[in-house]
Amino acid sequence: MTSSTPRRTVLAAALAAAAGTAAAGAVPASASAATSDCAAGACVPPAPADGADRGHAPAPGLVDNRFWSSYTDWRCGSAAGTKAVAGHRPGLVLAAPAGRTEYTDPHTGRTSAWEYASWTSPVHTPTVPATEVIASWNAHTPPGTWLQVELSGTYSDTTATPWYVLGRWAAGDADVRRTSVDDQTDGKSTVWTDTFAIDDTTSGLRLRSYRLRLTLYRTPGTDLTPTVWRLGAMASDVPDRFTVPASEPGPAHELSVPRYSQNTHVGQYPEYDNGGEAWCSPTSSQMIVEYWGRRPSAGELAWVNPDFADPQVCHAARFTYDHQYEGCGNWPFNAAYAATYPDMNAVVTRLRSLTELESLVRAGIPAITSQSFRKEELTGAGYGTSGHLMTVVGFTADGDVIANDPASPSNEAVRRVYARREWENIWLRTKRYDANGKVRSGTGGVCYLYWAGRPTGSRLRALRSLGLL
Repeated sequence: MTSSTPRRTVLAAALAAAAGTAAAGAVPASASAATSDCAAGACVPPAPADGADRGHAPAPGLVDNRFWSSYTDWRCGSAAGTKAVAGHRPGLVLAAPAGRTEYTDPHTGRTSAWEYASWTSPVHTPTVPATEVIASWNAHTPPGTWLQVELSGTYSDTTATPWYVLGRWAAGDADVRRTSVDDQTDGKSTVWTDTFAIDDTTSGLRLRSYRLRLTLYRTPGTDLTPTVWRLGAMASDVPDRFTVPASEPGPAHELSVPRYSQNTHVGQYPEYDNGGEAWCSPTSSQMIVEYWGRRPSAGELAWVNPDFADPQVCHAARFTYDHQYEGCGNWPFNAAYAATYPDMNAVVTRLRSLTELESLVRAGIPAITSQSFRKEELTGAGYGTSGHLMTVVGFTADGDVIANDPASPSNEAVRRVYARREWENIWLRTKRYDANGKVRSGTGGVCYLYWAGRPTGSRLRALRSLGLL
């Protein structure tokens, strides 16, 4: 009915066993030598008068967001063969290869040669020393190209992490298979599919600062290039909690978001996580993509069986699928999929309260939220789950949550109203009890946010208040 169990919902059980595992290496020959495109102090752009992306606004408290997206951003950091490009949507491209390497795809066994170039961000010190970091990116990767995102940081004890791979990604699946990388740990932290996490948060150890490294790959001898428009991460230190304080409801508001059921796709394309019963994440992503007026073309959907209704949901499942995780629930991969559509922006973040989510919805920005719960904890759901994504589209006059829940028997049944206090707690908590009374993890307010174009007015204010622009 719901998605495959996200990796982060089983962290507590796996941390001790993983502590001694060696960190996995990055793709061979990722550039480490680089030259800076910025003079000292030039990496802090002035606040733009025209409402353009600023890249960072402080998010005090439990969550820090830092995203590089402006022309000034891309000229900062260290570049080895990449360059910034200006225009309507500034980005980073491969200008001249820094080297050549071979990559053996673990999911096909195929070894291919690739030219590469890299960009390393300036060091970012989050407003909150972090126990978790989740990266996300928005990019175009034409056939014959792909990219890799890595993170390295400094702990609060002044030691350094290795370079961790946070994703190897391409919009398509013909050249390389989209994949996370397992078995990455240094005994202090571990990468769980898409999430960097401190192994023992009770020790007081935190990630004090980090850099992101972006490596762009292309077929040798061509002038192909990925174009990356946005790269960044959410860092957080959400305390362990089984319950969260109740918030006061705001005004009623509901957005008109397309409704799709994952369960109408049960058994379809089982090579993508056993079919529709596990497609809550891509189904939710597709709803929001279409809310913003985007959808795949008829040509892009030609591979889908014409007997299947809502073929775009099958399309989203295929192109969010993580071949290592063996599921469609990789958070950054869903955001990256949404951003393949024209002028779409997408990030993975955490919200600190239901009030923040209400502000986004009032501004016209729906959110995809991740939560885990027992059947009796969410009245009217009719199921329990160790990990499920749904789309929040509004709030009633009483403050109850209006959600497009893909775990519904039909498209017509997707709109649900869930009790505010129940929903708020299962989404924002970090600890919960399963049906056997065992303590499990919760997501602590994780959500995907997608928006089109360059926001203005209330949308701009809502996104900036979260440090996303």
